[in-house]
Amino acid sequence: MTTIQKTFQIEAAHWLPNVPEDHKCRRMHGHSFQIEVHVEGPIGDTSGWVMDFADVSDAFAPLFEQIDHRCLNDVTGLANPTSENLARWVWAHLKAVLPALSCVVVRETCTSACIYRGE
Repeated sequence: MTTIQKTFQIEAAHWLPNVPEDHKCRRMHGHSFQIEVHVEGPIGDTSGWVMDFADVSDAFAPLFEQIDHRCLNDVTGLANPTSENLARWVWAHLKAVLPALSCVVVRETCTSACIYRGE
């Protein structure tokens, strides 16, 4: 099996409602999130690829429209928009259209990321 990955960058604000009042993430702040979508499968004999990267982009496009330059707390299903919950939200929306989805990685900073592989 081979894994391909496509990275998408979004700019979004959020705040974490379930942390203590004095926690810095309780305040509204923003990130340049990088979201990696990983798809795993065999390399096609004819195509020579696992999947066309354009198909991954097409699958992600509706999600991009919902979360880029938005307050993530306002997006249905992201009332507590931690990186973990964002990764799980992306997975839930992509798995039906990308059955070979193997993981979603959400990087909220250059040193902090969440890797989600489904339940």
